[in-house]
Amino acid sequence: MDLLYFVILVSVLIFVHELGHFTFAKIFGIKVLTFSVGFGPKILRLRGRETEYCVGLFPLGGFVRMLEESRGEPVLPEDRRRTFEAQPIWRRVLVVLAGPVMNLIFPVVLYFSVFASEQWYIPPTVGVVLPGHPAEGKLLEGDRVLEVDGNEIGTFVELQRYVAQNPGREIKLKVFRSLGYVDVEVTPEEVREPVGYDQVASVGRLGILPHAYAPAIGVSNPDSPAYRAGLRTFDVLTSIGGRPLRHFSDIAKVLADNRGETVPVTYLRPRLLEGALGGFADLAAFEPGVAALTPESSGGDLFSRTGIESSDLFVAIVPPGSAQAKANIQRGDKLIKLDDEPIPSWSVLRERLFAEPTKPHKLTYVRDGRQDAGTIQLRHELYVDESGQSHERYALRMEHWAPTVPEPLVEHPHRYTHAARIAVTKTAEVARYMVVSIVQVVQGKIGLSQISGPIAIYEVAGQEGARGTEYFLWVMAVISINLGLLNLMPIPVLDGGHLLFLASEAALRRPLPLRVREVASLIGMMFLLMLMAVAFKNDVERRWDTIAGELKELLG
Repeated sequence: MDLLYFVILVSVLIFVHELGHFTFAKIFGIKVLTFSVGFGPKILRLRGRETEYCVGLFPLGGFVRMLEESRGEPVLPEDRRRTFEAQPIWRRVLVVLAGPVMNLIFPVVLYFSVFASEQWYIPPTVGVVLPGHPAEGKLLEGDRVLEVDGNEIGTFVELQRYVAQNPGREIKLKVFRSLGYVDVEVTPEEVREPVGYDQVASVGRLGILPHAYAPAIGVSNPDSPAYRAGLRTFDVLTSIGGRPLRHFSDIAKVLADNRGETVPVTYLRPRLLEGALGGFADLAAFEPGVAALTPESSGGDLFSRTGIESSDLFVAIVPPGSAQAKANIQRGDKLIKLDDEPIPSWSVLRERLFAEPTKPHKLTYVRDGRQDAGTIQLRHELYVDESGQSHERYALRMEHWAPTVPEPLVEHPHRYTHAARIAVTKTAEVARYMVVSIVQVVQGKIGLSQISGPIAIYEVAGQEGARGTEYFLWVMAVISINLGLLNLMPIPVLDGGHLLFLASEAALRRPLPLRVREVASLIGMMFLLMLMAVAFKNDVERRWDTIAGELKELLG
């Protein structure tokens, strides 16, 4: 199947590319002798009125052969005005450009088909407002954002996109809150995010999440009403006094009118099952329970009256041997300070740690009502990605457990216009990223060892094809953009080289001598063959263990 996916992917992209040249040649009345997808022996040959349509055995290429007198083609008198050379330069430029441009337009169609097939979306509802971010004090849990700067939105993805495009610039939100509409003005903070190959993008962030926290609780004080009632950290409350709970915020709402009366609380308690499934995985099973909770009668917030708080800042997993384990941090500990500064949320903890990844940090925590502290440092790791490039990264190995409740999905009110807009944006983003990558290769910032060839494409095509049609179309779009941009490079034998020849002809008012073009094309072909050899070598080196194993198995 991998071979089939590879042939489909490459053949479709080559067909689209050559179709661009062919279509514009026909529009301008240029006589097309051959339209071929693939090289080598012809496995399919159809003869049209004046054009032969062929499919070659090897799909790695294709061509459109137009009538050109300079190539020694026999030209009848009535066809002299239909040769490629007889056309004005602007027409020839359009014919040459049409191939790469088709490869850049085709991804828009592919992305549109993927996005248009998505019928259900996460609604633009605020689930969590992260402390220390622009949305704090401006947006509330449950707010439904209807418009951004007067533009109607229907999904959380659209909200994120508008925010990302406006770092540091105030935006106006129309929000539905409780039983009315409010206008909110907020300025997204500017965040620099890596996008690969040492590239970073400046994006805007508000500090909101689309799903609200589930009623998973933390209980850090052994003298609190919650602890005395038998409730423990990571219990998931399901009801209080018979009233069901969906979100963590529901707990405070249900207990708002309680004046010290004892109420039954039902909960689910996770029990860790280490080495379950024959040691294959660590799992957790929920055990139901009931507790009798008596909140404090005096006024105050939920924590002061019950000792119940969100599980967000409680440590759930501490891998053995990690820096956190060596600092004596254990499951169930509540983190309260980093370098003696209060920690408002787990997200802020991560931001502070990764802002200074090489620095040791003092982490203060609470266990059984008592404070303690230890020193931790992010783990430094080196890894090699699928292209063979070595990277470094830092990792926080301990984890928390603050589950969220997915919002009911909604239909997009303008699904197809949304899909078209996103398709164009996505194509532009990928193209920009690839242009920068190509420039960095030319500048030497990215080594030739990062170049991939047909083996990598074969592997990716098989993997994504096996995952499903949408994944296959997605990778086809990326490779199509890559093909279009590479063909625009000013290398003879590529479309960019032909454009260079035409530019020289326009400047000199005459074509370059045929011998010059032939020598330049030969040099360009040698350069491409060398580049292909390097790419093939890289592919083989990255997969040598797999290839050697398969050869050994094949040869016995």
